[in-house]
Amino acid sequence: MDQIILFALLGLGTGALIAGIGLGIVLTYRGSGVINLATGAISMVAGYLFFTLNTGGFFGIKLDVWPAAIVGLLMTLVLGIACEYGVFRPLRNASPLAKLVASLGILLTAQASIVLIYGTAGRDAPGLLPHNIVEVAGAAIPADRFWLTGIVIVIAALLWALYKYTRFGLATRAASESEANALLAGLSPNRLALVNTSLATLVAGFVGILASSLAQLDSTTLTLQVVPALGAVLFARFTSFAITCVAGLAIGVVQSLIYYFSTQSWFPTDQGAALPGVSALVTFVIIVIALWWRGSSLPTRGEIVEQGLPEAPRPERLFRPTAIAIVVGVVALIVLPFDYRNALVITMAGIVICLSFVVITGYVGQVSLAQVALAGAAGFTVSHFATDLGIDFPIGAIAGIAVATILGFITGVSALRVRGVSLAVVTLAAAVAIEQFGFASNTFGAGSTGSPVPEPVFLGFDFGSRNGFRGLDGSIPSPVLGFCILAVVVLTGLFVARLRISGLGQRMLAVRSNERAAAAAGVSVRNTKFAAFGISSFIAGVGGVLYAYTLGSVSADRFGILIALGFVAFAYVGGITMVSGAVFGGLIASEGLFSHFTQDVIGISGTWTLLIGGVTLILNLVFFPDGVAGSQYQKKKAKAAEKARQQLAAAEASSGGGVAASAAGSAQR
Repeated sequence: MDQIILFALLGLGTGALIAGIGLGIVLTYRGSGVINLATGAISMVAGYLFFTLNTGGFFGIKLDVWPAAIVGLLMTLVLGIACEYGVFRPLRNASPLAKLVASLGILLTAQASIVLIYGTAGRDAPGLLPHNIVEVAGAAIPADRFWLTGIVIVIAALLWALYKYTRFGLATRAASESEANALLAGLSPNRLALVNTSLATLVAGFVGILASSLAQLDSTTLTLQVVPALGAVLFARFTSFAITCVAGLAIGVVQSLIYYFSTQSWFPTDQGAALPGVSALVTFVIIVIALWWRGSSLPTRGEIVEQGLPEAPRPERLFRPTAIAIVVGVVALIVLPFDYRNALVITMAGIVICLSFVVITGYVGQVSLAQVALAGAAGFTVSHFATDLGIDFPIGAIAGIAVATILGFITGVSALRVRGVSLAVVTLAAAVAIEQFGFASNTFGAGSTGSPVPEPVFLGFDFGSRNGFRGLDGSIPSPVLGFCILAVVVLTGLFVARLRISGLGQRMLAVRSNERAAAAAGVSVRNTKFAAFGISSFIAGVGGVLYAYTLGSVSADRFGILIALGFVAFAYVGGITMVSGAVFGGLIASEGLFSHFTQDVIGISGTWTLLIGGVTLILNLVFFPDGVAGSQYQKKKAKAAEKARQQLAAAEASSGGGVAASAAGSAQR
């Protein structure tokens, strides 16, 4: 019992960090309606700024602990204000999906920047809080856990009083209920959003600085604490500071107790070691429970104008672009040197994964962040079927796709009660759970090492990278593997394009536009969502199988959460509602053609690709919200409309106004 009390109290430190990040999320949402998934990254950046200022990393200027903390917090505040002015304010009237994806862009940019500057090794930050030992019920507990917990509780109490008893709090509530009425009352929603974002940055940054000394600083741990923080915030319905604080502390205690239980003999093991990722799995379960218990959707806000998702145009003249893609792909696979040929094959596998986003997000508006995790599940299934059961291609590939589809259905059950950004929270937690519980284990994944994938051989013919036909340079990978993947990509792209104009596709778009209106028109929202999750998961599974055979092995880092978020960025930058957008997304995906070209010619690493992806995503959302392909379509549409207008004007001029008179008469009839 003493040990349980000990670990429960030790968990207060992690719980306080989770609660602090959760308070920052609540502040941002109450002020501007943005679910800022980058709040954990802001805490992480603040911790690194504090560390750098204290160790003399900025131009040799070394500050004492508290001056370093204050200056680091002020620098973090400048970063938060820059995000508000440069990212969130231009998207004030954008869809909730656009705002959420913008926060993912900030997360990717911050995380990649820290990795490029500091590397992936952990750093020991100096302590701000007293770290003497306190005995409680016979257990020795570092005092900094209690100090951090007390500080977070005080912050939550002050925020509660601020929003309940001050004019600022009343104004914030009024603006969240109706921005139009707030403007009529002389309130400025933009100013209120700025103040709330600044408060959120200060809270998250301060907690990040205080918590940085409790464990080693690294670019991932603090960033991903946003996942359990979202669980706490969901219990609070994104509004209550008190519930967020209590739920965050409780989640931290639960995670600490799970760590203690993992040291016991009865705890499930994975090849002799404690089963990993149980905390991430429990966090996912907590988030699902929170959504079902607290309600099916987030509290709504009264925006003045809210734009929908980018337009999903009907595909036209599919034969010509398909034929061109086949010819260009075949020639490139034969002519390109081996390294670019390998990058092209990886690009094509990435295109398939981006196509799964087109179906689930572009067509149905369901923000799923678990597509890459589903692809990874398919890849690991192929590997384990071959290495553990001796079952090779094609049965292993079919099994991998089936596993991804089943997991997608399980994740999609949440879509029966949640949608949009709420679903993004669920699938983010699901992706982290699949990675840490599944991929990191030796039973389901590959542990800390990779798991091999044998060549796809069927009826004695090798379809893999070691086929005898090696292209012009005579090196592996063989173009034969590329030919097979090209065929799969073309068929998948045609299927997704035809899905858009099918009856099911029309129902998907109706659900995306307005679920209640679709249901009133006789569309089964439940069945349409299930179909979308099934199809998109199937496609993601196909992409995972292609990745597995392309790379020859699978590992957890190839399907990690940051890679998954990167794919969301690439798909959105390309054009989340169009097949051509998925093609562009695959080209700029990690280890694809663009990434390999920049690394080969300029010397830019894969981390730079994620940084470029994050920055490009933000710029794209602000200036080209329809994505590259969508923006090109809009230009083409505007050009066609201008041409039609000119032709009509010319016809009117040649007929002396007869055409206009005839058109007016037809309109009157």
